[in-house]
Amino acid sequence: MTETSAAGHPLPRVADRRTWQARIDELRVREKAHTRAGDALAAERRRLPMVEVDPRTPLIGADGPVPLVDVFGGRSQLIAYFQMWHTGRPAAEQCEGCTFSTAHINELSYLHSRDVGYATLCQGPYEESSRYRDFMGWTIPWYSVPRDSVDRLVADRHFGILVTYLRDDDKVYETYWTTGRGNEPMAPSYGLLDLTVYGRQEFWEDSPEGWPRHWDSRGGQFRTDGRPTAQWSRIRAGRDDDLGTSSDDRPRPHCH
Repeated sequence: MTETSAAGHPLPRVADRRTWQARIDELRVREKAHTRAGDALAAERRRLPMVEVDPRTPLIGADGPVPLVDVFGGRSQLIAYFQMWHTGRPAAEQCEGCTFSTAHINELSYLHSRDVGYATLCQGPYEESSRYRDFMGWTIPWYSVPRDSVDRLVADRHFGILVTYLRDDDKVYETYWTTGRGNEPMAPSYGLLDLTVYGRQEFWEDSPEGWPRHWDSRGGQFRTDGRPTAQWSRIRAGRDDDLGTSSDDRPRPHCH
């Protein structure tokens, strides 16, 4: 049975601290089992085979074409997020899910300390998509994937994937990839929301009757007033979101 706030919002029932802590202790047993299960899956990932990738696959960076092997920056491993892009569309119509994920990636020093690099490999033209990166204030390495390189890297999948690579001298191998909810480690906001009483407030969640649910899981959860949510703080700060594109009457594209 739940309580109700002065404003009529549902609340968890109130218990004394001893009872409350006992319930948390019960839950902690399952949380630790969940953590260990995740550790076991990670151990299996470390035992997967790998597939060779052409190290000279060209990407486009700030100074022009760059081979994939150079994106490692001399490190032995690379994590790459393949960002979706809607060419010719304004900033407000760019992928809300990719914006959500990439907006969380900032501090790379901990990855670098493990000899791991990180880069965004964007579907769109470099000049246009890098303006978006600058508007968002992202500092992560950014590259465009030219059309002739898509099949070599994406390989019958789609943009929106998170990929890990291993470099052995001048050879490059893909060791793992994931997408959808598998990308959630990029976005700690979700993990933090999962610790709160109301959770993510999305329709699919298993929550008590009356708990707030405001968002679907088809992109609406990442948008506010027609834009990817993270854009609004940049707009309020006076940043220019002009990507050199112009909107028209075509329907707004949807991301995976």
